Amino acid sequence: MRKKIVAGNWKMNTLPAEGAELAKTICEHVKTLSQEEKYKIILGVPFTHIDRVVKAVDLKFVKVSAQDCAMYDSGAYTGEVSAKMIKSINCEYAIIGHSERRQYFGDSDEVIAKKLEMCYTNDLSPILCCGEKLEERENNSHFEVVEKQILNALSNVDAGKMQKTIIAYEPVWAIGTGKTASPEQAQEMHEFIRKILAKKYGQEIANDTSILYGGSVNSKNAQQLFDCKDIDGGLVGGASLKPNEFIAIINAIRK
Repeated sequence: MRKKIVAGNWKMNTLPAEGAELAKTICEHVKTLSQEEKYKIILGVPFTHIDRVVKAVDLKFVKVSAQDCAMYDSGAYTGEVSAKMIKSINCEYAIIGHSERRQYFGDSDEVIAKKLEMCYTNDLSPILCCGEKLEERENNSHFEVVEKQILNALSNVDAGKMQKTIIAYEPVWAIGTGKTASPEQAQEMHEFIRKILAKKYGQEIANDTSILYGGSVNSKNAQQLFDCKDIDGGLVGGASLKPNEFIAIINAIRK
């Protein structure tokens, strides 16, 4: 059975000590909840924070994710951080293909596919992001865009690897803008993504894959989004930096 997940993406925010305190606060709350295997909380933190946040939380209750990884295993790639390095400090996840990586740093579908392979090789579970820009939704190419992103990224991913993968649908026009896809829009795309996975891997794997919504998720809209049949939680940006707000979103996933 697929898990309900709330994942925070801190992006380039906080210093390591601040991040450790934020993580500790979130973890203390999660510890008070009845722990059911179908729920999972993940914090996507800057590379500089991973070791400190891993030590600040109880990994039984809160998991830690990197926000990216290199497309190479090792070598003369100044400034890059490999999946092997990330895994070596007890980090379990990596966010791959976020729209900001695509937009600002040129991560193409080909690059994203290589980064996914590095995750699988090094036993990191990827959170694969996909989503359309505003003009692509307005010209009704949003389904085509998302299908292409997913199939290109997963071109060399077999069923075994897919079972380690989380999908995050993040309409680019809703990230950091305060705009959110309506529950109906979000559900429609999540259902479409699940059909793509069913066609490629079979219905069982499609049904078992967690698909998250990312795009200005907050405590006011989380419940409506999470109540949708194919939405299994959220990849939360700005609200994940506010402990009370993020805790409210965590509470919403459990209702």
